[in-house]
This record gives sequence, structure tokens and C-alpha cells, in this order.
Amino acid sequence: MKILILNAGSSSQKSCLYDITSPIPNLAPQPLWEGKINWTQDQNPAEITVKTATGAKLQETLAGDSRQVQFAYLLSTLINGTTKVIDDLSAIEVVGHRVVHGGQDYREAVIITEDVKQAIGRLCNLAPAHNPAALVGIEVIEKSLGNVSQVAVFDTGFHSTLPESAAIYPIPYHLAEQGIRRYGFHGISHQYCANRAAEILGRGLSSLRIITCHLGNGCSLAAIKNGRSIDTTMGFTPLDGLMMGSRSGSVDPGILIYLLQQYNYSSQELDNVLNKASGLKGISGVSSDLREVIAAKEQGNQRAQLAWDIYVHRLRAGIGAMLASLAGLDVLVFTAGVGEKSAGIRQAACTAFEFLGLKIDLEKNQQQPVDIDIATSDSTVRVLVVATQEDWAIAQQCYQLMR
Repeated sequence: MKILILNAGSSSQKSCLYDITSPIPNLAPQPLWEGKINWTQDQNPAEITVKTATGAKLQETLAGDSRQVQFAYLLSTLINGTTKVIDDLSAIEVVGHRVVHGGQDYREAVIITEDVKQAIGRLCNLAPAHNPAALVGIEVIEKSLGNVSQVAVFDTGFHSTLPESAAIYPIPYHLAEQGIRRYGFHGISHQYCANRAAEILGRGLSSLRIITCHLGNGCSLAAIKNGRSIDTTMGFTPLDGLMMGSRSGSVDPGILIYLLQQYNYSSQELDNVLNKASGLKGISGVSSDLREVIAAKEQGNQRAQLAWDIYVHRLRAGIGAMLASLAGLDVLVFTAGVGEKSAGIRQAACTAFEFLGLKIDLEKNQQQPVDIDIATSDSTVRVLVVATQEDWAIAQQCYQLMR
């Protein structure tokens, strides 16, 4: 079964094509084809990169076109040129989409219908950087592949098991009844990494208390007990929780009231400040990319140093909160761009919990570990770096649903 996966992020659109045969493997196979569109801050130009399992590569920059046109061009590389891997787009049997926000109604993967599309659209105001991009992908597939089956896999689904004590905000209860609650995000990644951690350790998932740290441009933690999410840092929207690349994470809501009343901020201005001008970017004044912040810090930039310090402080605080929800910890997992690649962040996070007997092997931590336990042999907590495979997790759910 040929399954095309579309993973719409806030600043990129990643795609890959799997050819799955039965029985479906647990470990992610290499995709036949992988494509990615990266957008700059002003959405243009689009940097397109494509590679295939046979080693063919393509890099191009498209300027001035709409996202729909850019994405349609990306799809065309499946059937044209040196990156061709199938004869016709009709060979694709199902298309799976990562959809960030599914609200209360969509807690499992579903076949996309007009009703599902409308629901994703209604939730765009709660995930403005992600749900609209997912809709663009769905509509481009409709135009390019016709009536091919499309599946939505929701980032919020894994966190539908949150107890009400973790999910309900301490605001008037009638607002919770209207759907204002903690939903949590990055669920596809958190679920995959928890399962993969259990596999790596050779232990049953139901026996483990796990904290997964998804640290990328967006950041979130999840407390996972018996394979179920019981707490997480992102909330009603992906803006809550940890400090992120350009998102603030949790702030005193009184700040927003103050800005509204004293400086006449509009809702659009607040949205821009909190989602696009805060986090690492807002504090450092350098970049939303941690690598650039670190480089500036090492050159003596004091604001970059402060951005690092706040990031680490909030990460440690978040891990502590998840630790309390679990009432203990067996496994700490780092994943996503920062979690997988920044040895410094992993070390800084872990040193705060040495009082628990958590110890990382500094040499292993520096060796770009992938799907490896980097804790010392005598550590009371296992510490894993797991390469998240959201696309493969989506493909697995598509396969099971279509079968």
C-alpha cells in the first residue's frame, strides 16, 4: 500500500511516500520519497528539497507563488524528473495528514469528509499556524489526486486521556462546557516516542512512568503512565507551556489585560507578539533557532545568554511538574530537533534532577545519539534520545484504518 504523508508545520510542509507491505513493521522503513517546503518569515520564497531512497536529490527555490502552487509543484516531483518514484499519482492509495487541533470531537484518526474539513477549519483560530496549512494540503490533494482516501491524524488525540483535574482550567465551569480546556499537542510524537522507548528498553509500556520532551520550534512535555497521557504542557492552543522558538509559552494572563488596557493592543497584535515575536527570538533578538542563539551566546551576547537561561529554567520547571503528576519517573525521553541534536540542552535539563539519582553519560550524550539510552549504568532513571517518527506513526494509523 502506497501511503503519502503530509506533515504541515508552522514554517514548513514535510511530505513522504511509504510503500507498506503486510505485516506492517514496527520500525520506520526508509520512505521511497521525501519532500519538504521551508518558508521564510514572510512566507516567500519557498525552499524546496526532495530526496529519494535511491539517492536522487533536488533543491529549488520558488518565489511569488501561492502555497497551493508550491505544494502542487512538490507533488509533481513524485512522477517527474530524477526524483520520480511512481508512474502516476493515482498509484497513491491513501494520504495521511497530521492535523494539529481536533477539538473535542476528533480523538482518533478519521477518514476526511466535508464535515471533517469544516471542523478543521473551525479550529483554525485555535491553531492558526498549523490547521490552515493542513487544510491547504487536503485541498491540494483533492485537486491533484481526485477521490483518493485522505485520513486526518490529530495531534490532540493522544491527550484525550488527560484526567479532568489536568484538562480543566480554573475558570468558570460553563466555559469548560463550551470546550475551553487543555487539549495538548505533539501527541503523535509523544505517543510514538513512548512506544519506542519501551521497545529500546525491552520493557512493557504499561510498566513505565515516562516524561517525553518534544523540543523543536514548538516545545511540549507529556507525562505518560501505563501508555496513557496524564499531563502535558501545551493547553487550549499550542501557545501554552514551555518557552519555544518564537512562541512565549505560559505567561501571566494579566500581562495581556495590561497590554489591552494600557497600550490598546489589538487581538491581532497580541497574537503576533505571543506567537511570532516571543520565545528565543523575542528574548535574544537573534533568532528563533536555538543553534543561532547558542552561537551568539558563545560570542558574549548577553541577551542570547538570557534566552538560553530562561529556556533551561522553564524546561526544568516543566519536567518537575510532569514528575509530580507521575509521582516518580522511570524514563526521560528527548526528541525533535533540539531534543535530538542539542547535547547542551539535554545536559542542562538532566543536571537539575541528579538528586533523584538521574545521571547521564556525558560522553554518550555528546555522540549524537539516536534511539539510545544515554544514562549511566547506575542511574535510577533511564534517559533516552529518540528520533521522533511522526510520519511513520501517521502511516501506521492510516494503514490500520484502511485495512
